[in-house]
Amino acid sequence: MTPGRRLTVALVGLVVLVVFGWVFKDLTSSSTPSSGPATSSSAGAKPSAPGKATSGAVAGSDSGLEVKALSSLPSQAADTWKLIEKNGPFPYPRNDGVEFQNREKRLPAKSGAYYKEYTVPTPGSPDRGARRLITGDKQELYYTGDHYDTFVVVDVRK
Repeated sequence: MTPGRRLTVALVGLVVLVVFGWVFKDLTSSSTPSSGPATSSSAGAKPSAPGKATSGAVAGSDSGLEVKALSSLPSQAADTWKLIEKNGPFPYPRNDGVEFQNREKRLPAKSGAYYKEYTVPTPGSPDRGARRLITGDKQELYYTGDHYDTFVVVDVRK
């Protein structure tokens, strides 16, 4: 086999691998839950008690994620929730209350600054740690204890 032919075969193989990876990625990410049409939020708006649904259902429970009581989460999550309710002050002002971009696509797809994130302190951690509360414009409240790998919907009434 000539060097030119080997190069051609190698390039065709590389293209096939890239296409396969791209198709496989799309197939696995299509199972991500999403809900309703995208909305935008008004800049600088104060968070409005996420998790308190008016109909008795927990906001965000239609996402397909597990619903957990706030009391079942680490106690620092309840402390952070209290700060969110009174709009701070937050322990990490440069990082708390900022847009959560949902890059991992674990939460329902929304556009713009729909989600905001807040640090849930981790005792003994030298930095912010991996725990966060995420609020949504439609009163949703989500918790992650593993830096956006998994989420649960938080029921603040329990």
